[in-house]
Amino acid sequence: MSVEQAGILRLGGEVPVHRLGFGAMRITGEGIWGEPPDLDEAKRVLRRVVELGIDLIDTADSYGPDVSERLIGETLAPYPSNLVVATKAGLTRPGPNTWVPNGDPAHIRRACEGSLRRLRLDRIELYQFHRPDPKVPLEDSMGELVRLQNEGKIRFIGVSNFDVEQLERASGIAKIISVQNRFNLVDRASQPVLEWCERRGIAFIPWRPLSTEGLEGGPIAAIAKRHNASLPQIALAWILVHSPVMLPIPGTGSVKHLEDNVGATRIQLEPAEVLALTAVGRGA
Repeated sequence: MSVEQAGILRLGGEVPVHRLGFGAMRITGEGIWGEPPDLDEAKRVLRRVVELGIDLIDTADSYGPDVSERLIGETLAPYPSNLVVATKAGLTRPGPNTWVPNGDPAHIRRACEGSLRRLRLDRIELYQFHRPDPKVPLEDSMGELVRLQNEGKIRFIGVSNFDVEQLERASGIAKIISVQNRFNLVDRASQPVLEWCERRGIAFIPWRPLSTEGLEGGPIAAIAKRHNASLPQIALAWILVHSPVMLPIPGTGSVKHLEDNVGATRIQLEPAEVLALTAVGRGA
């Protein structure tokens, strides 16, 4: 079992990664807060990620906060030469399940320096602005990312939870090589953003890619049965064929669930199945 069948995408046109990454949000406690309930299992998940050939791990300083990054650094550093550890800044955490935007340049700088320490890196390969802050001009937040890039603290710049208008503004300030928005069979509100990425050959990193809420009784069940697969596996297989710039990052705190997610790459959906799945979620 490996991610070889997912195919390859080149970040920034330079760095090859398989088109199935790992989202490290769930290796924390309930509410994405504090330590994981089973620390040993969380570390086993991280080690298994590497064993399965996954070469992009996505995290953020706000996951825990700090916990996800710290565990990645403790468990995997020094990293395999082909492994990209991407992280994000721009959200603060006053408590469990609570997320507050902070795009202040000073905060972004402190967050970046903290991430470098926790991840045990000299440079972050992909650093992403987690969410625009309505209280801070986008130009100020993006400008700080460019300064960090010029200082050699980050290599590539990405953004998350952006709309097309914000992307146009941001791309006038920095070279954007990835966009991370919610996208799945059920929620396709970011389709215009995906198309923006496709036109530019930019990686689109869908978060929450496995959702099938409300679709359980439809065609997806028959398709899953035909392929001897779970509904989330079918949802992930559809994500992978929906666009060549897709780079999903399903996350979990369980080795079994991780292996199930990687198993989705073996599924070869028929054209009629792809059309049926595309139609069933349209307008959701």
